[in-house]
Amino acid sequence: MKEAIYNHFHPEEKPFVDRALEWVERSASQHQLKRTDFLDPRQAQIITMLANRNPDVALRLDGGYEAAERKRALIAPDYRNLDDEPIGIAVLEAKPIGATYQELDHGDFLGALLGLGIKRDRIGDIHVHDTFAHIIVTDEMADYLDIHLRQVHRLNVLTDVLPLDQLQAVATKLEEISLTVASMRLDGIASDVYRISRSKIVDPIRAGRCRVNWKTEEDPSEQLKEGDVVSFKGLGRFKVIEVDGVTKKGRIRVKIGKFI
Repeated sequence: MKEAIYNHFHPEEKPFVDRALEWVERSASQHQLKRTDFLDPRQAQIITMLANRNPDVALRLDGGYEAAERKRALIAPDYRNLDDEPIGIAVLEAKPIGATYQELDHGDFLGALLGLGIKRDRIGDIHVHDTFAHIIVTDEMADYLDIHLRQVHRLNVLTDVLPLDQLQAVATKLEEISLTVASMRLDGIASDVYRISRSKIVDPIRAGRCRVNWKTEEDPSEQLKEGDVVSFKGLGRFKVIEVDGVTKKGRIRVKIGKFI
């Protein structure tokens, strides 16, 4: 049975699939409530697929606000009302001492947190404003980070733990690019977006450094479609916003949004 399930997933996803299957089966057979750490969108998709296969299990995904990318999951027997269960999320506020965050970005904060020995899955979305940052974390880690996070990049910071209703989220910003492409191939569109030759973009794809909708994609000829989110390690992310017909010369008009 497991082998049939594995057929739906990339080989590198097998360890997470095994863990998720165990969570679902324990909730169904042993009536356990499982609260996961933060999942990326692909992991959330996997756990939703597995939970939907089992009629005895209920699932709730929550990242602290409606548009959250990274979310914790609650998995429980289907008779439990998960809306009443605490999701276990806190907001860590970090303010620079005598400076602003205009020179810092998401990666600076993530690096500072990981530098404290925190696992990535204990951290949710990170919202960087000019004068403060709000970092969504598991409530189990909030006090530890409040004590130990004292520097981000070269800036000294003061921290505080806030309730979730004080979160100030930053809307995702996209730099829009209009392209005309010969096809919707991954390598062709990515080479145009990053302004890298197609021959040079193929290597990171085949090396497993590209994800489409948070799933590793190693086929340069993979066909993209409207709504797909593509990420390359070291190059950033983009989204296919719109596929807008064909030109007189037979090329496809595409609107791309680069995450900034």
